[in-house]
Amino acid sequence: MHVVASDLDGTLLTPEHSLSPYTKQVLQALRKKDIHFVFATGRHHIDVAQMRENMEIDAFMITSNGARVHDSQGNLVFSQSITPSLASEIAQMSMDDPLIYTHVYRGDDWLINKEDTFSLEFFRDTQFTYQLFNPLDFSTDDIAKIYFTTTDDALYPHLVQLKNRLEAKFGNKISVAFSTLNCLEVMAENVSKGSALKKVVEKLGYSLKDSIAFGDGMNDYEMLKAAGKGCIMENGSSELKALLPELEVIGSNAQDAVPHYLSKLFL
Repeated sequence: MHVVASDLDGTLLTPEHSLSPYTKQVLQALRKKDIHFVFATGRHHIDVAQMRENMEIDAFMITSNGARVHDSQGNLVFSQSITPSLASEIAQMSMDDPLIYTHVYRGDDWLINKEDTFSLEFFRDTQFTYQLFNPLDFSTDDIAKIYFTTTDDALYPHLVQLKNRLEAKFGNKISVAFSTLNCLEVMAENVSKGSALKKVVEKLGYSLKDSIAFGDGMNDYEMLKAAGKGCIMENGSSELKALLPELEVIGSNAQDAVPHYLSKLFL
């Protein structure tokens, strides 16, 4: 294995959404052995770049679930945005729903349709924050993803209804996946962490069979399926485990399972 790809929230990060000192130590040791590390996340590239700097490692970044890929120098090497006319319609799908927050990753910005302190909990390690926007009137170019959140996992069925509405309306013009029970993500067609990982390993001169990937959510499905070896977190989605029963289930993110696994495998 020459390439390691890992999701962040629920996988590489602690339950408090930060990187442990042990994780940092293991990833730095991997780079010294010339093993390439790839962040593969639904998070925004600005946010992940700050994490990467805190860790002092050079790594490719797959962000917005594959809609953006940056190389280890921070250059944008791949980008696929949601079609502007669709972006406008998608952003309006739940704007009047009091239970759902609508978020947009546009360029370097994170936009949201109403104040949401819950979402800010995820960004304690970085200085990345949202601006308010109006879904009826915003610039629809350069949109990596639009996502919908609730503040309670119990509202998952409510987001499933939204997913069904999105798929009925837009079909295969979009890619839709749950990253957690309370977060539904929408990207352009054929965008996934799996398709982005293929581009990264090829750019590094390898193939998918030379990669190992770690994830916990349905937005990791394509990547875990595509990698030479895929590992699912113990705290991962039960739907993901059911769809990929052949994959190894490792410990939880609370136990730093990913760095421990990598340490056994490579160090």
